[in-house]
Amino acid sequence: MIKLIGVPFDANSSFLKGPALAPARIRMMEAEGSANCFAENGMEIKAGINYEDCGDIVFNTCQSADGFALIQQRVAAQLVGDTKIISLGGDHSVSYPLIDAFTKVHAGLHVLHLDAHADLYENFDDNPYSHASPFARILEQGMIASLTQVGIRTLNTHQRQQAKKYGVQMVEMNNFNYSFIEKLQSPLYISVDLDVLDPAFAPGVSHHEPGGISTRELLTIIQSIQATIVGADIVEYNPVRDINNMTAMVAYKVLKELVAKML
Repeated sequence: MIKLIGVPFDANSSFLKGPALAPARIRMMEAEGSANCFAENGMEIKAGINYEDCGDIVFNTCQSADGFALIQQRVAAQLVGDTKIISLGGDHSVSYPLIDAFTKVHAGLHVLHLDAHADLYENFDDNPYSHASPFARILEQGMIASLTQVGIRTLNTHQRQQAKKYGVQMVEMNNFNYSFIEKLQSPLYISVDLDVLDPAFAPGVSHHEPGGISTRELLTIIQSIQATIVGADIVEYNPVRDINNMTAMVAYKVLKELVAKML
């Protein structure tokens, strides 16, 4: 069973708010978008047929610690049996409690992180829950067996040191290739920050970073994975910056391909 959970939380965004609006806008593409519900493998992807939409987590506070606890608890409660979960964020800080919940069920969890940014800051704006730091927190606590980061093109000296310290496998955009895919191990969690894409393909993100991968390259990555995917998130879509729902449709496309791959 695959479950879909919306995580409309952007209190840890450092530049622009807006990703909290993302889950509703992405869902809208199934009913009001210009595409049909089929994945490229020919499978029709529809709520109530091959995934269950569990709605959104409701946040009554913007406090970071409270948000972390609520996300972790709500997702952990859904992870029973052979359940797989895809989450729609939200800023990238939500991946920290999401992955924390998954590690309680899947020992030796491996993570594939697709992003323009490494999100490895030890301290960003004195906010340990910042969307610039989720993978620093995850690695500091030894939560996961491995982290593979792909699409990175903003590394500074500190984050490069962090990557070396924690043994991160990294594919920077100036040396992008697909060879990492065959090295991915099970169980695998995928975190898709939509700014991994070049802004030409995804203008609706808070942090435009030119030089990213194309939508087709992102789909090829997802479709080529052989490891068992147990969970995923799609984060950092910002409807406030979108143009004619272009990025919402990309997010919906990615959602369909993830569901098809995980079934």
